[in-house]
Amino acid sequence: MAEAMEITTFHLAKGVTMKDFVAANVDVDAWLKQQSGFILRRISQRADGLVTDMLLWKSARDGERAANGIVTELANSPVHGAIDQSTVDWSVAVCRHRLN
Repeated sequence: MAEAMEITTFHLAKGVTMKDFVAANVDVDAWLKQQSGFILRRISQRADGLVTDMLLWKSARDGERAANGIVTELANSPVHGAIDQSTVDWSVAVCRHRLN
C-alpha cells in the first residue's frame, strides 16, 4: 500500500482568525491521532487567507475513511463553523514520490 496525501483548501468563516481555527481543531486533532493509518497533519495559511490542511495517511483508504468520520463522528465539532464551507476543495491522492 502506498501512502496518500489528503489536501483540503478553504477560507475561514467571516470573523474567524487562524488562532480561532486552530483552537476549534482540538477535538479533531485528538480524534485524528486515534485513526488507523494517520501519519501527520500540517495546516498553513497563505497571505490571501487560503488555508491548506494537509494530512498524510498510510493509504488512500485510511484517508477517505477518516474524512467520512470527520463529517459523521465529529459532526458537532466547532471546526465546521470556523470554515467557509462554500470554499472547501478536498482530495485524497496516492503519493507517487517521496523524499526524506
